[in-house]
Amino acid sequence: MTDPATQKPPQRATIRMVAERAGVSTATVSYVLRGANVPISEATAARVRRAAETLGYRANSAAQAMRTGSNGLLLLSLQVIGDPWALAVQESISRVASANGLTALIQADGDWYETARRVQPDLLYIDNPEDDDAPRLTEMARAGQRIVAMSDTLEPRGFDVVRSLAGPGAALVMEHVTTLTGDVAYLGRGEATRQGDRRRAYLDAVDAGRVSARRLLDYDGSRTDAFRTAQRCLTRPDRPRAIVCNTDYAALAAIQAAQSLGLRVPQDVYVAGLGNTPAGASSSPSLTTAGPRDFFEAQAKLLVRAATGAGTPGTMHDFTWQLFVRESTRPTR
Repeated sequence: MTDPATQKPPQRATIRMVAERAGVSTATVSYVLRGANVPISEATAARVRRAAETLGYRANSAAQAMRTGSNGLLLLSLQVIGDPWALAVQESISRVASANGLTALIQADGDWYETARRVQPDLLYIDNPEDDDAPRLTEMARAGQRIVAMSDTLEPRGFDVVRSLAGPGAALVMEHVTTLTGDVAYLGRGEATRQGDRRRAYLDAVDAGRVSARRLLDYDGSRTDAFRTAQRCLTRPDRPRAIVCNTDYAALAAIQAAQSLGLRVPQDVYVAGLGNTPAGASSSPSLTTAGPRDFFEAQAKLLVRAATGAGTPGTMHDFTWQLFVRESTRPTR
């Protein structure tokens, strides 16, 4: 019987072992796993990633940082962690980053400036920074920090901006729902938020006479309160025939609220959201919504390219919203 004390620890996989298994050079392995902007065929890249996964290879981030000035870290500063949109952002970025030898760090408290200074990530991604953060972002970009900001208002000044305007998408949802009924309520966060363009699409429909009466349902932003607010609305004798929600997050809560009362979606009440999240697409019933097509995957690839120095810093990336009509508003016979 072998004495455990005399056993050698399992050998850690090296970049050379990955190269030999994939039949490529160590330089090619490094380029693929770092996502470097080098012309390598997708078949070769896939072979390298499979070899790395099979061998359990993990890049030595400390050595890589000393050698290249890169530590392979993506710092993601997200306003909300638990809603379907944020979860889809986290999942897609983490998956694509990992496939390219990078690691995504999630921060929820909003103090991205101090964290970025301490961690020195290859890329800082910020979900909806304040407008007065622009000078600090420009300063950091000039100092060499790669930055991508998700913002409807900031302009790219040395850092990239992802722009995905919800207002036109909200208008598409309202146009669709009001072809089914004029009895529509809006479940949202109130006027003192950044989602005023979503609320405005509903109010415009009221002003145009496409909605018979203004019914604004304000909730505090949590799924629990969205559920309770929708439930209270749906227990009234004059319950609305449709509820349009400011997010898929709220819309899924509204569907749950309707079902808890024995109401059928869409037979008894239509429900629509905004964001086009995977959770909405896979729910039962599937959720009518608006949002960019394949946004989460495309944004994740964009961030990896930016983290590895591909592209030109200071670029605007526009993602246009479109309507996705699904089961939650499809009329039944």
